[in-house]
Amino acid sequence: MLSLKFRVFPQFNQSNQSTKNTMAKNQTVKIRPVLLQADRDSFAALKNIADYAPSNASLTVAKIQALQDDMVAKDEAEVQALAAHDSARDDATDSEWTYHNAILAAKDQVKAQYGADSNELQAVGLTKKSEIKKPSARTPKAAAKA
Repeated sequence: MLSLKFRVFPQFNQSNQSTKNTMAKNQTVKIRPVLLQADRDSFAALKNIADYAPSNASLTVAKIQALQDDMVAKDEAEVQALAAHDSARDDATDSEWTYHNAILAAKDQVKAQYGADSNELQAVGLTKKSEIKKPSARTPKAAAKA
């Protein structure tokens, strides 16, 4: 049987009505999309509370809206940067293959122009025909011992 365990986060637990600080401990990793969506849903509900007046001035609806707008702008910038990175990587890969194929073609030209047993062929990294070892005859293996 497959058993599933669900981890209940204190900030989403309906029975946990404490007011303790639930800030994230590791703020260097991206937040999971499901948590961001929950934050967006909470903010949408917060905007509908007409008499919301926080004692902390940095938690007004206008300030949180500015934070959300900043987050969306930076997420879009990240997506655009990733697309630019992918495009640059594709361009670099294409250039590498073009260069590699040109070198292979140049080696073929050296072989055609100077011959398969020339020093020029060896200079471009290929093996002379006279230096290639001939395959040796294989000796039959002894019959398997019984």
